[in-house]
Amino acid sequence: MWLLASFYFRADVRGLENIPAEGPVLIVGNHSGGNVTPDTLVFSLAFNTYFGVERRFYQLAHNLVMLMPQARIANLRKYGTVAASLENSHKALDSGAALLVYPGGDYEVHRPSWDSARVDWAGRKGWIRLALEKNVPVVPLVALGGQETALFLSRGGRLARLLRLDKMFRLKVLPISIAIPWGLNIGDFLGHWPLPAKLTMKALQPIDLRKEFGRNPDHDEVYESVLGRMQATLDSMAAERLLPVVG
Repeated sequence: MWLLASFYFRADVRGLENIPAEGPVLIVGNHSGGNVTPDTLVFSLAFNTYFGVERRFYQLAHNLVMLMPQARIANLRKYGTVAASLENSHKALDSGAALLVYPGGDYEVHRPSWDSARVDWAGRKGWIRLALEKNVPVVPLVALGGQETALFLSRGGRLARLLRLDKMFRLKVLPISIAIPWGLNIGDFLGHWPLPAKLTMKALQPIDLRKEFGRNPDHDEVYESVLGRMQATLDSMAAERLLPVVG
């Protein structure tokens, strides 16, 4: 995995010193790469190298991702990946762990490749309620490059609604992409082999929501402020990039 992260994706992970070394913390990141998300792999490796495996670290993933053959083969649970649910979120933070969540979920991870440098959480604010309820700091995590690992064409939101996937599987999208080895890839249910795009990630300064936004923070204000900081960082990272995939 280190060879994959270091040489194939040429990973550059910055700002790990901004993550508290102990105690519960909610890490909120932008999500990229379809159902194969190399940024999660890269960050998990970097986190465990920096803090040591003694520092508890969990990542939330969609239930269907956990059921994919690749997830079972790789035994993602062994590395701290658990199904996304409020119960699992509470258990992770109550254990004193760092918890990585992707508010944009399947909506953001399947955005078109030309929106690679855009944070798009579709207005989802559940992470704010969670951070306030558990009284934990929030660390924004910005990633760039994952959306260049395939040519993502469309989320396929209308198609998902037509097939009632939102009702049956909580799927808001049925993505369409061009990816190895399938060529035209609809759904990405079997995953794909990612292109060797350069991955750059940066953890920002931790945010104490009540200290910064007041005792009863306005969720809309928090959302806009955190996304604004993340988007500004993502814009700066994108400006360093010469070419897609190449970096």
